[in-house]
Amino acid sequence: MLRKIICLLALAGTLFARAQYNVDHMMISGQVALHYEDYVLSIQYFNRVISAKPYLYQPWQYRAVAKFYLDDYVGAESDVSEALRLNPYVDVLFDLRAITRIRQEKYDQAIADYNCAIRLNPQERNYWFNRAICRLNVKDYEQAQLDADTLIQRWSKFANAYSLKAELFLHQKDTVAAATWLDKSLAIDPYEGNTWTTRAYISLSRQEWRMADSLLSKAIHLKPSTVNNYINRALARLNYNNLRGAMADYDTALDLDPNNFLGHYNRGLLRMQLGDDNRAINDFDYVIQMEPENVMAIFNRGVLHEKTGNIREAINDYSKVISQFPNFWTGLSYRARCYRQLGMTAKAEQDEFRIFKAQMDKHQGVQNRWSKSKQNEMRKRSEIDPEKYNQIVVEDENEVEHEYKSDYRGKVQNRQVELAFMPMYTLSYLDNGNGVKVYKPFDHDVETFNTRHHPLLPLFISCHSSLLSAEQTESFFSLIETLNARIERESSTPSIVALLIQRSLAYSSVQNFEESVNDLTTCLRIDSTQVLAYWLRASSQMRMNAFQASGGVDVQLKTARSLSDINQAMLLSPDNPFLFYDRGNIHAAQKQYAEAIDDYTRALKIEPMLAEAYYNRGLARLFANLKEQAIADLSKAGELGLYDAYSVIKRETSKKSN
Repeated sequence: MLRKIICLLALAGTLFARAQYNVDHMMISGQVALHYEDYVLSIQYFNRVISAKPYLYQPWQYRAVAKFYLDDYVGAESDVSEALRLNPYVDVLFDLRAITRIRQEKYDQAIADYNCAIRLNPQERNYWFNRAICRLNVKDYEQAQLDADTLIQRWSKFANAYSLKAELFLHQKDTVAAATWLDKSLAIDPYEGNTWTTRAYISLSRQEWRMADSLLSKAIHLKPSTVNNYINRALARLNYNNLRGAMADYDTALDLDPNNFLGHYNRGLLRMQLGDDNRAINDFDYVIQMEPENVMAIFNRGVLHEKTGNIREAINDYSKVISQFPNFWTGLSYRARCYRQLGMTAKAEQDEFRIFKAQMDKHQGVQNRWSKSKQNEMRKRSEIDPEKYNQIVVEDENEVEHEYKSDYRGKVQNRQVELAFMPMYTLSYLDNGNGVKVYKPFDHDVETFNTRHHPLLPLFISCHSSLLSAEQTESFFSLIETLNARIERESSTPSIVALLIQRSLAYSSVQNFEESVNDLTTCLRIDSTQVLAYWLRASSQMRMNAFQASGGVDVQLKTARSLSDINQAMLLSPDNPFLFYDRGNIHAAQKQYAEAIDDYTRALKIEPMLAEAYYNRGLARLFANLKEQAIADLSKAGELGLYDAYSVIKRETSKKSN
């Protein structure tokens, strides 16, 4: 009897340990998926952990992060609130909830969260900075100034604190003090684009157009994707008659943000001024589609229709404006002129009489004025007077785009280096190719595996993994269960090896790289001649390494194992260009750029259409200060369809010109 009890206790302990292992394993897999921005998949893992152990705060926290990056700020706030209920002593949880509330413009609640975070960790500078910005947003300038003073006193080299102080003075209409603090910020950090933008706004408010152009040019050089900088620089250039430069800025702004209202409206006005009437009509069509009641855009389009001979459309546009502003003399005069062109004399005379009567009413002091309700119907971006239909539109108040300091302010990839190597080629169940339509990756060993073993899903070669949908995620989990059952039933050694490779790839597809590596290790113990197993184990281990390295883990030994696997695969398949490419990536990850360049070159000798090899060799040469050769490689990569190469070329050539 005692022996039975001991056996039952041992079995219970084993089951408990296995359940604990599974939960821990799912947590790690969820974090890996989060690292690789596969947010839907990561939520699936954290759902399972929460179902098994709802009293742990971390799965709630990580699921909140995934929802945040999917722009589900309400769901993220709910999850992190539950995490805080379970553990209210973790300051980063208050930071995460504050950021979700900021995205919902709940600034007062975000301030309360930062109060808690600061009590728990008063040494974290970002909490003070973010709370100050929230207070600025609720116009609590006095408390925001105190926060800024604290930041400057405790972190005197933090340039953003000085620029925040300047922005507060700008909101309090003290441009002199604002300029002083901005100069202090730029003295500490002259590479902060937002500071140059704020400094430019002061010059714009003072109508120092050339100075504003110069300052905004510096801001654009540092932050080339900020649309408002181009819009405002165009305004400055218009005011000192640099029409070509202004047009170029509007074009760039609309390339970056095709739905930008000011860009379309002001470019339409500029095209109108330059006589490019048909394209100006296109811009105003776009504005009117965005704001159907925008009377100034409608009137401008009417003027253009009249100039291009489309008189009836011009009359329609003029009539829409006149219906809202019966005393708009310019509109009545233009419509009367159009009526006369069509021979509609009676209607023309009616409009002319209305003008005459309105002029008499004004002379006698009885002209109807616009009511406040009529004014409130107008858009906020311009003055209300329709007589100013041909004036450039500006925002009511220029605002700097605030960048809250937090690990959650941008995508995970934004924390990586700006110039990133294209990923390794590996096996995949998804036919993603290499992102270049004209090239289809092919390998004899992969083709042989598909033909000989008839896998449940065919194997492909890819270096551009796509994020899985919820349906795809569930299908891969089902595939793993199916393969589990088949492996348990199978007795043939070659079949078990093939099934282990398939299951390993399924684990890799759902970012469970640890199990993927385990399966491949078992596979290679059975059959050490499996090229695909060495290849897939190297790529799975390298992806796991990237995740662990982001957490500060030393992965040099594991990287060496991946390199050993690739070398072994190359001995078995010496003509596989993807293996040379992947070994180049491993060398590049270790900053061994000379070795990486050699491997990319050998890959290109076997497969000259391998665009990623040109791209990565270009980056390796760039890091090795071989810029001329690097640009030639990047140009070839762009020619083969990797258009990201052109942006790198542009950046590098602009460095030379500057």
